[in-house]
Amino acid sequence: MSASAPLRSALGRPAPSARRALRGALVLGLGLSACGDPPKDAAPADDGEEETGEPVERGPAPEVTPGAPALRRLTQSQYENALRDMFAGELYVPTNLEPDNDVEGLLSVGASTTSVSAYGVELYEAAALTVAEQVLASPEAKAALLSCTPTGPDDSTCAAEVLGALARRAWRRPVSAAEVGRLAELVAQIGAAEGSFDAGMVYGVAAVLQSPHFLYRREHGEGTGAVRPVTSVELASRLSFLLWNSIPDEELLAVAESGALLDEAVLEEQARRLLAHDNARRGLRNLFDEVFHLYNLPGINKDPLVFLNADPELGASAREETLLGVEAMVFDDDGDFRDLLTTERAFVDRRLAALYGVAAATPEGFGEVYLPAELGRRGLLGQASFLMLQSHATSSSATKRGVFVRRTLLCQEIPAPPADVDTSIPEADATSPTLRERLQTHLSDPYCASCHQLTDPIGLGFENFDGIGKWRLTENGATIDASGDLDGVAFANAWQMAEVLHDSPLLGPCFTRHVYRYGVGRVENGDELALIGWLNEGFAGTGYSFRELLVDTVLSPGFRNVGELQ
Repeated sequence: MSASAPLRSALGRPAPSARRALRGALVLGLGLSACGDPPKDAAPADDGEEETGEPVERGPAPEVTPGAPALRRLTQSQYENALRDMFAGELYVPTNLEPDNDVEGLLSVGASTTSVSAYGVELYEAAALTVAEQVLASPEAKAALLSCTPTGPDDSTCAAEVLGALARRAWRRPVSAAEVGRLAELVAQIGAAEGSFDAGMVYGVAAVLQSPHFLYRREHGEGTGAVRPVTSVELASRLSFLLWNSIPDEELLAVAESGALLDEAVLEEQARRLLAHDNARRGLRNLFDEVFHLYNLPGINKDPLVFLNADPELGASAREETLLGVEAMVFDDDGDFRDLLTTERAFVDRRLAALYGVAAATPEGFGEVYLPAELGRRGLLGQASFLMLQSHATSSSATKRGVFVRRTLLCQEIPAPPADVDTSIPEADATSPTLRERLQTHLSDPYCASCHQLTDPIGLGFENFDGIGKWRLTENGATIDASGDLDGVAFANAWQMAEVLHDSPLLGPCFTRHVYRYGVGRVENGDELALIGWLNEGFAGTGYSFRELLVDTVLSPGFRNVGELQ
């Protein structure tokens, strides 16, 4: 029996009345639109079970009118993955590019709202030339690229063969003879002027890589009307970027070009093939990197005079721990996704082992350990990644941690404070040694309390962890009280809160929404809320298998169709 079994048994699953109270907080895009008590007249989120715990038979997917499609610029991680998938050998990919934009917590949604500035065009041009020069200078990469032997520096026939194949892969679609001809002519002209086919090919490859057809994802569908199916090749691109965070491979592209991918059985077969590939781990890591904002961890700034265990590499270690745990849960176990919040398994290196007070499993790299219950730490919210990100440089933050739970795990909206509001916390003194006492300033002010009462009672549950995630029992010599409640469900500490969140009927629908938004690259419209609820029913019906949620999303009408062009 695991260390959490006694606590799980004692705490139990929330009673139906408590579950209904939690449901009243509302999900599926309506959330908390203003501070104050969660709305009591909100529609419940269907978690696929009756109150008896028996599964409900799910009906067919609701017919929906998806939102309008938009051009999506490749995110920096997609850009890098695509280049590494196209070219053989070691490759340095420039990172000094147009920055990604976070919209509704996801870079993949922000990609639908960003363009490229004039300076950004120069950056992409320089990056394309840098990559092309590396490919033509590397014997391994060059041999893999050149499918023919040029007869001279201006061999346009060989150039057309090579660049036609490259452009098809990079642009994720068939290329026309006219497009290939222009690329080949560029190679021939420069090759003749420089007296070198390779010199011309550098510019040909760079032209492919700085083309809008590579840098942007066009998934606009075909036909007319309010609901239009995406084309077979557009669907291949959408599928590959969801599961691999990169371009389609040769098999998927060939199936798409044949038109067969529009068949649901073929689409499911390809989705499962992609999920069985190692690239799916890379895709999953990126999804959670975006949802949890883990990309902000490398180089995170923590004051080493306040936190003695802080060092420049701690953030990167914390990020890797979380991503390894997600990988193991989804691909190695294919278990209940909600167990990410309650698992005692952790993947730590020596740096994290020292922070957590456990023995490292291996002298180098990351190893699997199980955290003893007496350490009070388990699951995602006991990891340094969450605890570091949702803290300040010199202190913890109950408000930031509570906001994360509300926004990221339960998909509820907490408005930002007005610009003229004083958000500072009083300094500790003899009468207010712990953060709980100091936060009473906010909770006693009705103007502040309307928001803080939604976040702080949750965030105070993490006060046994300091600003980098180190366990503590006291603050300024006073014993920390880490009790609190989540919408009327009480907990004594972070360990118990993990159980409450695990069983929250808002957790599954929230992650269903994250996946849907990530896959379609935009915020759902009101018509799609029913579809997200339907997807959540399937998620619950599979025992919260995240892999099955991905497949279900791919097969859904919201993923396979787009709305009317604006």
